[in-house]
Amino acid sequence: MLNSIAIKDFMSKDPVTFTPETPIIDALHQILVHKVSGATVLDDTGAVVGVISEIDLLNSLEQISYYQEGDARIGDLMSTSVDVMPLETNIFQAAQTLCELKRRRMPVVKDGCFVGQISCRSILQAFKDSLLEHDKSED
Repeated sequence: MLNSIAIKDFMSKDPVTFTPETPIIDALHQILVHKVSGATVLDDTGAVVGVISEIDLLNSLEQISYYQEGDARIGDLMSTSVDVMPLETNIFQAAQTLCELKRRRMPVVKDGCFVGQISCRSILQAFKDSLLEHDKSED
C-alpha cells in the first residue's frame, strides 16, 4: 500500500527556504510567521547547501543578539551536513529514512536540485488518506 505512494504527491512543493545570505533576523521572522521549525538553505542554482532549525537558532541566541545590526547571516549558523531524499522515493521508504535518521523533515531533490520537502506530517497524511477520504480540515 505505502510502497505505491510517491512522496511527490504529498511533499510540500513550496516550503520556506533561505539562502546563506539571508539575514538571521529575516529568517527568524519567516520561521515565526509560517510556524515552521526549520528550513532548507539553497544556493543560487537551487542546490541544497544547508538546513537551519529552531534549535540552531536557540543555540546561537547570544551570537544573534550580538549581531542584531543585521551582520549575521544564515550561512553563519546553518548545518551543512544535510541528508536529502530523492524524488523517486516512496512514502514507506521516506518514513523509514526519517525514523532511522531521527529527522522531522528532509529536503527532496531531483537531479541535485531542491524540489520540495517531505515531513513526518506529510507521511502521516499520506497514510491516513490511503485509508480514509481526505479531510480538507487537515490541510
